[in-house]
Amino acid sequence: MRMVAVLAGMLLFAGVSHADDVRLHWPLRPGTPAVSRAFDAPARDWQPGHRGVDLAGTAGQPVYAAAAGVVVFAGVLAGRPVVSVQHAGGLRTSYEPVQAAVRAGQQVTAATPLGRLAAGHSGCPVAACLHWGAMWGPAQRARYVDPLGLLGAMPVRLKPLPG
Repeated sequence: MRMVAVLAGMLLFAGVSHADDVRLHWPLRPGTPAVSRAFDAPARDWQPGHRGVDLAGTAGQPVYAAAAGVVVFAGVLAGRPVVSVQHAGGLRTSYEPVQAAVRAGQQVTAATPLGRLAAGHSGCPVAACLHWGAMWGPAQRARYVDPLGLLGAMPVRLKPLPG
């Protein structure tokens, strides 16, 4: 049976690691925000799930880029204000609901405020939650990953590959 190592929420195939490419920082600062809803990957891409984490915050709180990158979207998507950042190594992060203070094409660092957290995220148990998502890979084959696993070192776990 072939095995794959999962390290810090990223897949390591054939010894190729993306773990050294990007280390994320909390988008809500200072401190460690409470996770109000965890990542819940669907069994199949088209099935329901929670493709990110919800972090408890306060309306108007600054939201920061999790790492250096380029803003690829800053605007309203499906009625919600969203900011997306492309990072090194094929990682893209998304932040919603965020009233953008940046524009598409803008270079950002982990110290760059992307905008301010808006109230009203569906399913949030407090006044405001940030939905923080992360995806690896090119747009047509990108896979959602748990952004919390990209924050720091986690133990290596071996998982069987299908086939």
